Amino acid sequence: MRLLLNWILSALAVWLVAHVVSGFYVSGFKAALIAALVIGFINATVGALLKILTFPLTLVTLGLFWFVINALMLELASALLAPGFQVHGFLAAFLGAILLSLVNVILKALVYPPRNRG
Repeated sequence: MRLLLNWILSALAVWLVAHVVSGFYVSGFKAALIAALVIGFINATVGALLKILTFPLTLVTLGLFWFVINALMLELASALLAPGFQVHGFLAAFLGAILLSLVNVILKALVYPPRNRG
């Protein structure tokens, strides 16, 4: 159940980012669901490998290089899902990656109750 809710929240985040960032296009919520699934799969496979390989560069940039990797993953997802999900240009992908991360964190903080500490 939690996995399904995470998927829906990620799709909602993709859909919201598409309305805010110019150059970031989603044709509808169904396309956002598919894009969220593909983005998650790409980040779990290719993205994980890239993050391991570029770890020294990530350390030097204090973690900011991960946004570049996430932007590249968004562009790869856009190439795979061309008509329904499109990202035009690296700047749109970079801003979309940052905003997508923030929106995901906010949505999950709103939906999931805080854990008891202590």
